[in-house]
Amino acid sequence: MTSRKQDDIRSWALQDQRQSLILAARGNQLAEVIYWGPRLPDGTDLTALAAATCMDVTGGMLDAVPPLSICPEARRTFPGQPGLSIVDTDGAPILPRFAFLRAEEGNNAITLRYRDEDIGISYGATFELTPSTGIIRMQASLQSDNPIHLPWLSAPVLPAPQNSDDIIDFHGRWIGEFQISRTPWSAGARLRDNPTGRTSHEHFPGLIVPCNGATNTQGVAYAFHYGWSGGHRMLAEELPDGRRQIQFGHASGSRRALGTCFETAPLYVAFSDQGMNGCAVAFQRHLRDEILEAPRPDRPRPVHYNCWEAVYFGHEHDTLCDIASRAADLGAERFVLDDGWFGKRDDDTTSLGDWTIDERKYPDGLMPLIEHVHAEGMTFGIWFEPEMVNPESDLFRAHPDWMLGDRDQILGRQQLVLNIAMPEVRDYLYERIAAMLAHHPIDYVKWDHNRVLPEPDCAQAKAAYALFDRLRAGFPEVEFESCSSGGGRIDFGILSRTHRVWLSDSNDPIERLRIQHEAALFLPMVVTGSHVGPRQCHTSGRATDIRLRAWVAAQRHMGFEMDPRELTEEETKVLQHVTSWWKDNRNWMARADILRLDSDDPAVIAELQRAEGGRQFVVFAGLVAPSTQILPRPLRLTGLEPDASYLITLHNRDDTPALSRGTPLLKTEAVTLSGQYLMHYGITLPWSFPQSIWVIEGTRQ
Repeated sequence: MTSRKQDDIRSWALQDQRQSLILAARGNQLAEVIYWGPRLPDGTDLTALAAATCMDVTGGMLDAVPPLSICPEARRTFPGQPGLSIVDTDGAPILPRFAFLRAEEGNNAITLRYRDEDIGISYGATFELTPSTGIIRMQASLQSDNPIHLPWLSAPVLPAPQNSDDIIDFHGRWIGEFQISRTPWSAGARLRDNPTGRTSHEHFPGLIVPCNGATNTQGVAYAFHYGWSGGHRMLAEELPDGRRQIQFGHASGSRRALGTCFETAPLYVAFSDQGMNGCAVAFQRHLRDEILEAPRPDRPRPVHYNCWEAVYFGHEHDTLCDIASRAADLGAERFVLDDGWFGKRDDDTTSLGDWTIDERKYPDGLMPLIEHVHAEGMTFGIWFEPEMVNPESDLFRAHPDWMLGDRDQILGRQQLVLNIAMPEVRDYLYERIAAMLAHHPIDYVKWDHNRVLPEPDCAQAKAAYALFDRLRAGFPEVEFESCSSGGGRIDFGILSRTHRVWLSDSNDPIERLRIQHEAALFLPMVVTGSHVGPRQCHTSGRATDIRLRAWVAAQRHMGFEMDPRELTEEETKVLQHVTSWWKDNRNWMARADILRLDSDDPAVIAELQRAEGGRQFVVFAGLVAPSTQILPRPLRLTGLEPDASYLITLHNRDDTPALSRGTPLLKTEAVTLSGQYLMHYGITLPWSFPQSIWVIEGTRQ
């Protein structure tokens, strides 16, 4: 961290080996980010840099260019969306004009403080660089001497590069998360405002700005993630003068209460000169090493079995014990009892909120099932959906005033949302969950959230964080999963309190290949749950081969969710083999970088998982549809040492179909090739049917 004041220009620099972030300001004005990119030479004159970025003016303009600061101010005639919006108790807008107070500098961190004395409002912006990951964490805060409404507060605002033709953000739906949207830059704004009250399937809070020519594996890219679980607002705007800005903050209108102290969630940003993979690796490592707090970090990730798609609400002791034994034989190490164990929960219309064991299904409680699971060598996990309530429940009949929103609101999955911002509601939920955890040997909680809020309210997300924090303090050995109808609550905010996410309710391996591929821009293997589903997928109706289902699950934190009683003898052997392979490789894969490959065949979705230090790697290459050409195009790898030699093995060569009649080398033996060849020309793979996958292992010689 370096700072300087010269010729009425204040400047600050954050930098590591790969990048420099330079802030500067004239006089007492708010700072601007004047440079963010490859590391500048040591000794760079920051004052000269600030002067060099000064822009011209011409006809039809003001006599100076209003600053695109870390919080653009309407009072300074800023020609775009300002960085904050404040309203007083009478509904009148407040337009601050901030002046510099001080800079608080630390190791790779700086907080800039500003104040408008006339209206009694202070603003702060914090920038913190983690050199080991390359992530810069940014956060804004606001304090007022008097209560105010705050419709909008952006995290510190960054300029976007001029040499970029488009931006990439994310949309989606249930069983179709992490879909890519590419939007060309043009005059005006791209606005994404999420009113659902959760991270949501539809609005993952991420953005990538690739510079021209950038791909997964090459070129310059910038990436952003807003670490908040209550719905976000993202603005990518091109101003009339051509400058561009990126803003992230809470969803519009979600701060509903008057207050005097406010802050944004952290905005995590990454720069890469190695394509979008450089940003992805930064996010993966930062989440894994700096945010995730695993109860037992030295414990290998256990293979899951979740009973949901095998039995749904039909819990019967002998059936569950039979399924548990079969799951253990397949290689499962954790058994998760899903929805249906509590109240009178025979379907989704009843009993949410009544968190006591259903004595009809479990007359002797859960311990006989837990003891059987333990006898099979597995640990035991359980499902909760604490933030919801069914109208048909004892809890709702006793406390109808505990629900959020209007009485005549539209239900979602037959349920309402509890107002967990009320302390008494959180206390009730804590007591019920804590009683289950205290009286049963449970090491895992699958925490679901199956509907959007009836109205945006950031107090709900804050209250959920508080409940998670209290439970984790009381039960530090318990691992928590964030599920929200699949991938509806995935972000770094919830992952600072949980340890795994359920990426999607779709176990269709074709869908999963794509979802996992796009989610790897932000998520490492170690937090991303992926299960082997039934032969015919319950959400898509598609029937797929066990080999594809198993290897797609083995790309991430592996588990099973099909009914093991449906498996043939051959399917059982295949699944046991893949599970054994995953267990043999999971320790290094847990710390691997996931690198998305630039496939020259759009029908192929491929990635390379590279071990820490680059000693070994595995490539998963899925053919999701028929190719337009007859033969496979060579698959170019990435992230290898050009001058190193690698022993390449096609692990599942026995899956080659009879219609592959040629003699590509990998069909019969391993081959040693240079990193340069593998990255420039690629691997020649055998022909295969659509809806199949190749697994290629590489070891540096």
